[in-house]
Amino acid sequence: MKIDGTAYRTIWLSADGWSVDIIDQTKLPHEFVIENLRSVTDAAHAISAMLVRGAPLIGATAAYGVCLGINEDPSDENLRRIGGTLIATRPTAVNLRWAIHRMQAYLQDIEVEKRREASYAMAAEICDEDVSICSALGDHGMTLIEEISKKKPGEAVNILTHCNAGWLATVDWGTALSPIYKAHNAGIPVHVWVDETRPRNQGAHLTAWELGKHGVDHTLIVDNVGGHLMQHGMVDLCITGTDRTTAAGDVCNKIGTYLKALAAKDNNVPFYVALPSPTIDWEIEDGVADVPIEVRNSHEVDYVQGLDSNGVISEVRILPEFSPSKNYAFDVTPARLVTGLITERGICPASKVGLAGLFERNVA
Repeated sequence: MKIDGTAYRTIWLSADGWSVDIIDQTKLPHEFVIENLRSVTDAAHAISAMLVRGAPLIGATAAYGVCLGINEDPSDENLRRIGGTLIATRPTAVNLRWAIHRMQAYLQDIEVEKRREASYAMAAEICDEDVSICSALGDHGMTLIEEISKKKPGEAVNILTHCNAGWLATVDWGTALSPIYKAHNAGIPVHVWVDETRPRNQGAHLTAWELGKHGVDHTLIVDNVGGHLMQHGMVDLCITGTDRTTAAGDVCNKIGTYLKALAAKDNNVPFYVALPSPTIDWEIEDGVADVPIEVRNSHEVDYVQGLDSNGVISEVRILPEFSPSKNYAFDVTPARLVTGLITERGICPASKVGLAGLFERNVA
C-alpha cells in the first residue's frame, strides 16, 4: 500500500542485508517512524510492545526474529532458545506459533553453516505468501461489496469494522480491509465506520490513518455506536479480522468484536470475518473454552495516548489513582454469530464442515 505516494510493506529487509525494518505502529498516526531490528531481543520487544501487531504481521516479524537469532548463533540449541523467546511474546495469535514452528522445522534439516542464508530466504517466503494470501482474500471479499452495491446504485456501501485489520496488521493489503481496498480501487463507492477500539485505539490510530492515506471515505466512531447505526439501517455489512479461528469456526479477535456480532445478529446485518489460513487453529474447536485470552498491562486502560496542544505525543491518566482496571485484549465470537468466513480460497460458512471443505480436510 502507499503512504504519500510511496509504496511500503510493513516489514522489510534493511539496506545492510541482514537487519530488519518495521513501521513503529505505536507512533502512528502522529509520527511515521521506521524502527530497525538487529537482534531476536529487538524482534521480541517489537511484538510484545506492539510496535507490530496483527496476527499475520506478528508471524512475519517472528520469522525474521528467528533470522536475527540465527545470524548471531545458528546452533540447534540457539534455534530452540529463539523459538521459546518469541513464542512467549503474545499467547493469542496463532500465526506467531505457526511461523516459528515453520522456521524451526525447515532449519533443522539445513546444515548449520548454511542456516543463515536459508533462514532469510524462508522468512521472505513467509512474507510473500502473506501478501498473496491477503490479496486473494480481498478479491473474494470484494464480491460481497459488489453485490450490495448493485442493490443501491450510486450510493456508498457502508461497512463497519473493529480494531485494525488493514495492511498495517499484515505484510500488505490486510485482511478485513483488503476487500475494501479492492472495492475502492475498482471504483465501487464505499464508506467505512471505524471503531476507535479502546483501550489501544487501533481503529483511531491505525485504521483511520491507513484508510485516509489510501483515499477511502471513512468516519471514526466510539466503540458503542455500532449497535445504534445498525438499528437505523446505516450499516450494510460488518467485516472484522481474527487473531485465531478454531476448526469449528469460532473467531477470536480484539475485545469488543463479540458485542458487534451480537448487534449485527439482532439487526440482520451480515457479519463476516476475514482470515488468512495460517490464522486457523486446526487443533481446537471450542474458542470460548480453549483459546488463551491475553490479559495485558492495565496501563493501556489507565492511560490514553494522543497529541497534546504543543504537538507532542503524550499520555494522560483517565481514572482515579485508587481505581483498579483489567485489560482483556481479546474475546471470542461463536461461529453461530458469524455469517461467513472470507479466506484466500473463497468464502465458507463459519463451521467445521465449511472450513474443512474449503481446505480439503477430513471432518472427524
